[in-house]
Amino acid sequence: MSESPTILVTGSAGRIGRAVVAELLARGHQVRAFDRVPTPGVTDQIVGDLTDAAAVRRAVEGVDTVIHLAATPDDADFMTELAPNNLIGVYHVLESSRLAGVRRLILASSGQVVWWQRKRGPLPIKADDPPTPRGWYASAKVFLEAAGRMLAEAHGVSVLVVRLGWVPRSREHVEELAALDWAKDVYLSPGDAGRFLACAVEASADIKFAIVYATSRPLRAGMYDLDTAKQLLGYEPRDRWPEGVEDMGGIA
Repeated sequence: MSESPTILVTGSAGRIGRAVVAELLARGHQVRAFDRVPTPGVTDQIVGDLTDAAAVRRAVEGVDTVIHLAATPDDADFMTELAPNNLIGVYHVLESSRLAGVRRLILASSGQVVWWQRKRGPLPIKADDPPTPRGWYASAKVFLEAAGRMLAEAHGVSVLVVRLGWVPRSREHVEELAALDWAKDVYLSPGDAGRFLACAVEASADIKFAIVYATSRPLRAGMYDLDTAKQLLGYEPRDRWPEGVEDMGGIA
């Protein structure tokens, strides 16, 4: 039997990256990791930076699917952090993937792309609602989504854009989320994030382009429409706030 195709996870040492790597390995997938620091538990890995085009080209060589998570994860200085990582880095990953013949791209976007829709409604927010980005970070994610659509239409790559909910990265994030009623409805546990992205890897090859939302089970009412994710990917969230934050000193 031939070896299963390799899946590249960029940002593999991050909070979501570690969760998806663990889930993919548990399901028997071949995983290659790419991050600025080593990724625990992965044999096939490249330590590099998104701004290093040669490192990105090495990372995508021989890869079937790319899960692109690596990015400056929130608003930061545009010229020194957002532009290099979230614009130039996106170009390197997407163009290198196209040239390498990658079959599927799974692109991590953000619920911040439709931030103002949260206040004006109607809810739940759907994939075809117009982007209303919160700031420069979210605006860079709009670029990511548009670039993915271009690759799907012009070059036939299967592209899934995943607008992720809120995965806390620290104790401070957990406390901030706990203080906001609406945030509990967009919470995404690391476990659900890993399962969601594994479902995206395993989804039908017939998907040309789709935007899907990823959250855990809402505490009150869903802010984002999860029906498309269920229909296309077979994703069913398991967790609900505060499940999944125990190892970060979460609030039970």
